Amino acid sequence: MHGKSRLREYKSIRESDLERVAKEVLDEFPDIRIIAFYGQMGAGKTTLIKTFCRQLGVTNGMSSPTFSLINEYRNRDGERMYHFDFYRIKSELEAIDIGTEEYFYSGCYCFVEWPENVARLLPEKYLEIRILPEDQKHRTIEVKQHG
Repeated sequence: MHGKSRLREYKSIRESDLERVAKEVLDEFPDIRIIAFYGQMGAGKTTLIKTFCRQLGVTNGMSSPTFSLINEYRNRDGERMYHFDFYRIKSELEAIDIGTEEYFYSGCYCFVEWPENVARLLPEKYLEIRILPEDQKHRTIEVKQHG
């Protein structure tokens, strides 16, 4: 791994805390545009991504791109951001075919669910967010900078 690596941890996070967490992460890492979300099925990856998008000014049309692999959102200023869901992807080649690398290097925010399925395509500099369930209502959220 090159460069610095910082870890931040949020414990016992409830859904009502997500707006604060997303704002703090965006404020602390303003130059990182690729954010990879790790967590088991149902951990809250899509919910947290929607929260990040709201913090960035997206007001509608957010949903998980489970079948399309990618959704494009725009905020109030017309800035694009992309939400990927690689759960059903068969190979990294399939991700390359939809232009994933072009999106990753576009300078736009890219929120990636199931990044472990495209691990070799992630750029050197990205944010890793791990969502670890504590119980039905609480999560630990780990944020780590790569690159």
